[in-house]
Amino acid sequence: MEQHPISWRGDGKYFATMSMCGSNLSRKLKIWERDSGALLASSEEKAFAGPVLEWMPSGAKIAAVYDRKAENESPSVVFFERNGLERSKFSVGEGINAKVRFLKWNCSSDLLAGVVECGNYEALKIWYFSNNHWYLKHEIRYLKQDEVRFMWNQEKPLQLICWTLGGQVTVYNFVWNTAVTDNSVALVIDGSNIHVSPLSLSLMPPPMYLFSLKFSSRVRGMAVYCKNSKNQLAAFLSDGSLCVVELPSIETWEELEGKEFSVEASHTEMVLGSILHLVWLDSHTLLSVSHYGFSHSNDLFQSSLNEGALRGFYLREIELECSEDIVPGLLTCSGWNATVSKQNTLEELVIGIAPNPASKYSAYMQFSDGKIKEYLSKIGTGGGSLEQEYQGFSAACPWMDVVLVGSAGQSKPVLFGLDEIGRLHASGGIVVCNNCSNFSFYSNLADQVVTHLILATKQDLLFIVDIVDIFNGELDSKYGNFVRSNSRKREENENYIHIWERGAKIVGVLHGDEAATILQTTRGNLECIYPRKLVLVSIINALAQKRFRDALLMVRRHRIDFNVIIDYCGWQAFSQSAFEFVRQVNNLGYITEFVCSVKSENVIETLYKNHVSVPCSEVANVTLAGGLQNFLADNKVSSILMAIRKALEDHFTESPARELCILTTLARSEPPLLEDALKRIKVIREKELSHADDHRRMTYPSAEEALKHLLWLADGDAVYDAALGLYDLKLTAIVALNAQKDPKEFLPFLQELERMPTPLMQYNIDLRLKRFEKALRHIASAGDSYYDDCMTLVKKNPQLFPLSLQLFTDPAKRMPFLEAWGDYLSGEKCFEDAATIYLSCFNLDKALKSYRAINNWSGVLTVAGFLNLGKDEVLHLAGELCEQLQALGKPGEAAKIALEYCGDVNSGVNLLISARDWEEALRVVFMHRREDLVKVVKDASVECASTLTNEYEEGLEKVGKYLARYLAVRQRRLLLAAKLQSEKREGSDVEDDAASEASSNFSGMSAYTTGTRKSSATSTLSAATTRARDARRQRKRGKIRPGSADEEFALVDHLKGMSLRVEARRELKSLLVSLMMFGEGETARKLQQMGENFQLSQMAAVRLAEDTISNDTINEYAHTLEQYTPKVRDEMHDSEALSWRVKVFLSNE
Repeated sequence: MEQHPISWRGDGKYFATMSMCGSNLSRKLKIWERDSGALLASSEEKAFAGPVLEWMPSGAKIAAVYDRKAENESPSVVFFERNGLERSKFSVGEGINAKVRFLKWNCSSDLLAGVVECGNYEALKIWYFSNNHWYLKHEIRYLKQDEVRFMWNQEKPLQLICWTLGGQVTVYNFVWNTAVTDNSVALVIDGSNIHVSPLSLSLMPPPMYLFSLKFSSRVRGMAVYCKNSKNQLAAFLSDGSLCVVELPSIETWEELEGKEFSVEASHTEMVLGSILHLVWLDSHTLLSVSHYGFSHSNDLFQSSLNEGALRGFYLREIELECSEDIVPGLLTCSGWNATVSKQNTLEELVIGIAPNPASKYSAYMQFSDGKIKEYLSKIGTGGGSLEQEYQGFSAACPWMDVVLVGSAGQSKPVLFGLDEIGRLHASGGIVVCNNCSNFSFYSNLADQVVTHLILATKQDLLFIVDIVDIFNGELDSKYGNFVRSNSRKREENENYIHIWERGAKIVGVLHGDEAATILQTTRGNLECIYPRKLVLVSIINALAQKRFRDALLMVRRHRIDFNVIIDYCGWQAFSQSAFEFVRQVNNLGYITEFVCSVKSENVIETLYKNHVSVPCSEVANVTLAGGLQNFLADNKVSSILMAIRKALEDHFTESPARELCILTTLARSEPPLLEDALKRIKVIREKELSHADDHRRMTYPSAEEALKHLLWLADGDAVYDAALGLYDLKLTAIVALNAQKDPKEFLPFLQELERMPTPLMQYNIDLRLKRFEKALRHIASAGDSYYDDCMTLVKKNPQLFPLSLQLFTDPAKRMPFLEAWGDYLSGEKCFEDAATIYLSCFNLDKALKSYRAINNWSGVLTVAGFLNLGKDEVLHLAGELCEQLQALGKPGEAAKIALEYCGDVNSGVNLLISARDWEEALRVVFMHRREDLVKVVKDASVECASTLTNEYEEGLEKVGKYLARYLAVRQRRLLLAAKLQSEKREGSDVEDDAASEASSNFSGMSAYTTGTRKSSATSTLSAATTRARDARRQRKRGKIRPGSADEEFALVDHLKGMSLRVEARRELKSLLVSLMMFGEGETARKLQQMGENFQLSQMAAVRLAEDTISNDTINEYAHTLEQYTPKVRDEMHDSEALSWRVKVFLSNE
């Protein structure tokens, strides 16, 4: 019965059929529209093989099969477009009698599976298309009588379901594994071939390759061993065979280009079964997981004495031995013997296996639930042991790897696993990333310890993650949950790379100094990128190992800032290693390029702060052990270039290139050492003019070449000024000509200088270059006739006064400079220093004026004594000073002048009363026996005590009001914050302002509208000194604005500003003592009690406010002034703040 297949496109809009053409065997493929039933297109008549027709779900291709027996070839799978045109085809790779029974696409349209009937078995084949080539990626053999059928899971593109007539149903979960070794060798399976490509030598995208390995049957999987310069490959085939190949060293692979090597199956006396997982334990031992007794088990196709004895899954160690001699530079493809040395039965399904890099004969096995067990091989026993040692993953992770993590000598193995939904797990229950698509690792190759994790996300972002960040819990803070940042502020600090093509995957990493990541696009092409972070890590590794040349070459290749070499361990440490750096680089061109790039910025802390986290402190400390006495302590550029310059002179022999490099170090210093450079050029020029030994001259560049090199490095005007500063007019003219200056500008000037005497020439040059100290020295040496020029120069440049005093030691010449210096200081309002200078030159009148300008009355009266002023003049002067000090609010000092110089006891006592120096006032009264003034002092002290008592009482009331206001504002703000948090609303700043405004309206303005400010101004504190002090205090304290955002802090600051200052406490104690002397004990007691209550209340209020402003709750019972005042009283009983109290009035509390 003839079958007519039909296949629908994924969206159901079109369908394809295949129909016979006449009586011959040719057929046509026809495409129809569903709605109208119209024929859209048809193919040419072809010899299609059977009713096999499958339309790709994406709709791009229609798969069918050609019968090519007439061409004596095996059938081919052919693909058509919707218009009926043939696009491509490939051979199934079996005999001419093979028959393709079924073809099925997976749901993502990237895999094509088919059942091919081959002699005594049927093969389930899976093909994959990439880079315009179809690869046979997997083959599973079934017995012919099983008549295997299959289907793809419609939701999981890598799950295949097979069933047989015998009732066996098998579910295959395939996983894409990238076969790129640690030494960057790519291995690609294509049917019975494995294509080998060393990516470290050349990026050859599949299907291109360097050489190929040919096997006797289809390759189902492989394992690679790359350690200790050994490169070995083990492959298990679809017929159950195990093949082993030993590859030569990669350096010899260029001779293998384009060749194909046939690999023989290893000899074994025991059926190995169908191998599912295979890894190397060491260079002669394999660990495998295989199964027996199923329809798709290879043991059914092999004859053995033990046939039928094994059923289920087994874990085996396979010992390998080669009977042939291994020839260096050649492949060893035959002569391998495989022996099963240990065997364990497995009760659970193994989904992954990875060798332990930290130990031989050890591997980690993952089971279907994510559980991890370690396999330990036991020497001399029948089997190994499985031990539950590691915490497993929270889900099954088909992609698993084990790497060494930690410092050298203290490394430990860490497991990483990627599950099907994109979560990347690590040992210890850590979930590194939730949207990972694939991952790899980078190591510096020195100790095989992995330092960085490289992962790609589903959003096509590539992250380079420090391994230490994973275990330090810094992933979220540094990598932003591995998602793209939308903040403009963070764009500059992006720590990821945008993958330019959607769906590209990491296929390999070039370790060590290469520091590259290889990506494969969905089209199949390979792209190599050099992430900045990995490049910097490789440079730092080279620097840590003192491989300066390698580090410099990497910096040049990747266009990294040269200052990385200097800043990594600190420029002081690099200065000590400058000779070793020059010795290793040994290339003056490279060194010159390096010198031109040195700058003062620390690029590790600025440009690369997001890529390099920790500087090499250990290396720096070791290097710095020799000391830094030869280098400047604060100039990175000059110190580095000086060290390089010295190393150049010590390491390289004299040559033109060396001299130009040394000139570069001088020109690039900060500031540029142009004069030193010109001196070297001057020496070269003198040698040229003296016709020295020609051989010697060959070791230097020409003076013209050296000068042009210097002008190329530095500004022409700066070089011209430096040449002028050498006072060599001929060299200056040469520089001007080479700097392309206009001769009309510089020649007249140079000719004028040439006609001057040498000191004057040098003086004029120094003035032009603003080298005023040198100018003063030169003009001073020109003779006495230029004394006025010296004075003019010094007056225009006051910093030269000290130097002028050193140059002119004759008193007649020295005194005018001193007077001029004093005049300058007076003009700058530095009257104290001016007076001292005037005294040194005996100009007493000007000294007197300077002392009066700063109200230094003792200095004024002292100078008056030197001037021998008369008694009346001194008395008049003292009276003026007394009035002046009173006006300035210094009654205490005015009282001294009135008593000591004017002899006015009445004024002196009144001034002491204004200064509140009560005890001193009494002493003066009794010293002068003025009994009539005792009552004046007594009345003033009693009045002052009464006023202070009232002020302290009012202050106590204000403390209570301010504190109550603060607690009300604080309580309402806390309530509002809690409400906003519970409702999860935004705009908290606006709400806070509204709440503060509501609080101020509720409480009223009584705390700010009392008349305390006025009463304070009219009290005895209205003395000049107190008014000025209070005004300053009030300005600092600021205004309290009801309802403002900072009202709480303003209230607290106001409470702090009400404290008693040291001066006020001193005046208060003096008043208490005086009242006791006058017998006013009750008045003194009331004053002390009120002052103490005010001070304790103020201190208690401040402490209460500080305690509540940092808390989120206020306790209305504990946070009160009544609770805090006793505590403060007990704590501050013997403190300095309360030392003003008189003990006779202290309470017994």
